[in-house]
Amino acid sequence: MLYYLFDWLQQYNFPGARLFSYISFRSAMAVIFSLVFTMSIGRHLIDYLRKKQVGESVRSLYLEGQQQKEGTPTMGGIIIIGAILIPVFLLCKLSNIYVILLIFTTLWLGAIGFLDDYIKIFKKNKDGLSGKYKLIGQISLGIVIGTTIYLSPDIVIRENIKLEPATVSSLLQDETDDSQVVSSVTDVKSLKTTVPFLKNNEFDYSKILFFLDSEKYGWLSGIIFILVVTFIITAVSNGANITDGIDGLASSTSAVSAATLLVFAYVSGNVIFSQYLNIMYIPGIGELVVFTSAFIGATVGFLWFNAYPAQIFMGDTGSLTIGGIIAVLAILVRKELLIPIFCGIFLIENLSVMLQVWYFKKTIKKYGQGLHLFLMAPLHHHFQKKGMHESKIVARFLIITIVLAVVSVLTLKIR
Repeated sequence: MLYYLFDWLQQYNFPGARLFSYISFRSAMAVIFSLVFTMSIGRHLIDYLRKKQVGESVRSLYLEGQQQKEGTPTMGGIIIIGAILIPVFLLCKLSNIYVILLIFTTLWLGAIGFLDDYIKIFKKNKDGLSGKYKLIGQISLGIVIGTTIYLSPDIVIRENIKLEPATVSSLLQDETDDSQVVSSVTDVKSLKTTVPFLKNNEFDYSKILFFLDSEKYGWLSGIIFILVVTFIITAVSNGANITDGIDGLASSTSAVSAATLLVFAYVSGNVIFSQYLNIMYIPGIGELVVFTSAFIGATVGFLWFNAYPAQIFMGDTGSLTIGGIIAVLAILVRKELLIPIFCGIFLIENLSVMLQVWYFKKTIKKYGQGLHLFLMAPLHHHFQKKGMHESKIVARFLIITIVLAVVSVLTLKIR
């Protein structure tokens, strides 16, 4: 809203109105707005949820300090969603297709998570929303996002960018609009993505079925792409959900992963940096820097209340939402193949559960008795069983996430 107001005021040379046309300024404001919202609303919401007895019902896992969490307010993901959407509505260009897709993702997964938490708390059903319905919701989102990327004429990449020195100089002074800087370039529909560490680091989903006639069967490549998008969104949102098992873990690691994507969105949406780094330039993607900044501010602000000992839990309202946002962000900036690196903790947590189940079933068949590969899964509970304190687990997992984030950013140069 403010973006359009100041865009209108700029036409009349209103003092300071031009600031709102700069992505860097609006991103800084988004972080501040989301932090202020989280810090000011968080305490009031915690008190309200306590009053309404909207507390966590802890299932006994025989972990130290677990019963102390009984009754801690949950559904704190409402804070995160509000702290993302309010700055976005105020500061983003809402006609931008990438912003629209992320707003839809936030509301869609937020609604699924809220319904799950509502059933757990108010219907006294510890299982919450059936896993089948959660999966249907995640798959539906994946189909919508994948289909939109495949069909929308507004989602394109720009090829053959060559800038003259004078053009570079002018763009360095003005980041407001680089969409019309070169008349000879071509904006094309493409399913290209980035493959890390390779010299020619682009992969085109439309070439998967290279052995078929592209004119007749090109739509099959689109279906494969949509299936890949659906799988990624489902896997990452579930990974965040599983990671949200101890105080501060999901919110802290998500903030670092989002910061990584912020870097990718900025360089991919800036014509000079994309040319210098020899990476794909994506017109309009720079607007996601503002959205991602709001996301970082929301998760960091929530961490204030969620760090050990947690005063509030995000619940599925938050964990499904932040996982889905990270997945869609990565897909939109064409860095989804980097997810196993900068979302390494989500991947490890997911794998630990899968391996635990696989090993248990295998040993039942072999020995007639199920054995455990880990003391408990997900992996953070394994370390709890070994006597490691929650805060130390979070700190070490966070350090690993930061290292993986740095490695991910380095892929811009290491090929």
